Amino acid sequence: MVHSRNWVGGEWITPASDELAVKNPSNIHEEIGVLHLSDASHIVQAEQAARAAYRSWSRLTGAARSEYLYRMAAALESASADVARLASMEMGKPITEMQGEVIRGVNLLRYYAAEGVRSNGVVIPASEPNVLQHTKKVPLGVVGVITPWNFPVAIPLWKIAPALICGNTVVWKPAENASLTATLLCEVFAAAALPPGVLNLVVGKGSRIGDALLEQISLDAVSFTGSTATGTRIAQICAKRNIKYQTEMGGKNAAVILNDADLEKTVPMIVSGAYRSAGQKCTATSRIIIESGIYDAFVEAMKKAIDGIKLAPSLDPSAYLGPVASASQYETVRSYVKLAREQAEIVAEGRSAEANEEGYYIPPIAAAGVDPGHPLIQEEIFGPVTVMMKAADFDEAIALCNQSLYGLSASLFTRDLAYAHRFLDEAQAGMVRVNQETAGVEYQSPFGGLKLSSSHSREQGQAALDFYTELKTCAIRYW
Repeated sequence: MVHSRNWVGGEWITPASDELAVKNPSNIHEEIGVLHLSDASHIVQAEQAARAAYRSWSRLTGAARSEYLYRMAAALESASADVARLASMEMGKPITEMQGEVIRGVNLLRYYAAEGVRSNGVVIPASEPNVLQHTKKVPLGVVGVITPWNFPVAIPLWKIAPALICGNTVVWKPAENASLTATLLCEVFAAAALPPGVLNLVVGKGSRIGDALLEQISLDAVSFTGSTATGTRIAQICAKRNIKYQTEMGGKNAAVILNDADLEKTVPMIVSGAYRSAGQKCTATSRIIIESGIYDAFVEAMKKAIDGIKLAPSLDPSAYLGPVASASQYETVRSYVKLAREQAEIVAEGRSAEANEEGYYIPPIAAAGVDPGHPLIQEEIFGPVTVMMKAADFDEAIALCNQSLYGLSASLFTRDLAYAHRFLDEAQAGMVRVNQETAGVEYQSPFGGLKLSSSHSREQGQAALDFYTELKTCAIRYW
């Protein structure tokens, strides 16, 4: 049995108030751990610890901070099997996917560790003689990091690693059903001798400690990934307090398949983008737009592919997808499946898990036959449900692709370079791809969307360094 703990100022604290049992979504009768939930006082303690640690951490050289991140990466790599297993049991992602996610976390730490010895400013010519004018990036201070459950390792680390290398300290509030994994990660980083107070973990319900994090303590920035409703509220609070913020929110991502697409190569990417992680990725393929000339062939190929998907417990190495993450997620996704059965045509549906009644299993499903304004087309489902639409030509396909409140990721499948370049220009999404699935982006590349998908900043890559710093313009006259 695993128990969550807070890590504040380098000390382990077990809150003495409410507890919450954690059930394995692959087998709801199996209790894998207990969450010990915090109150506002723990957030205050974490901010105080982070503020105290900031004085010394921000004054370290970039090279010195690099060494800490390299040690964190090595420690995570050594513990990767344990971290992947716990995370897979906690939120249901298949173990093979989770192992890859942990390695991504290791790579993120190493990528940002290397930034400690790279340039962080430029020299600007001055109009007067004997003046040296330059810029430099300086840390913000204490950063609040609020992370979701769907990527319990990668998303926290693509926020925390750049925050730390830039000289900030962190107060981290993970989602409840990723908090056992968060505790283990902090245990790993404590073993790597990360200085006390540089990273602080507070476990609890957002409804109980979220307001304390956002409104009661002194923060210099907030980085959030989660729902659009919560993200917009966070943006309002931060704007009112003049706190720098970034919010990564929803997606309703489209894959466009043109008549000349190679179906043998395209269909596996569509299936992966739509159904890996049980569709619980903000970049998952949710809308499939097919040019009319290839529509029937594509549907037949998808039927065959979906029929071959194995739905199984998350620790089964042969599982293509596992359960959805929680009871609430199960009920939400099932409501959309019910809507599809009532108001759409079910084009394809996968097989149920052998132990379907024991976990939050939802077979992959593809629907069709609804208009572009239908909730199945417009609302984020966050489950293994996709909807197909037919387009007469490329122009109609682009129009359907862009007919969304969201604009995170979009893909085009074609052999025509002219259409490929038009798509990269015309698709209204922050990440556009040709002959690649919508889901995911490499860790060294900027991550973020347009419209209601993002607050218009970017995570990952060099862009993350811009968010976690202020740009200071410096000038000195020498006689």
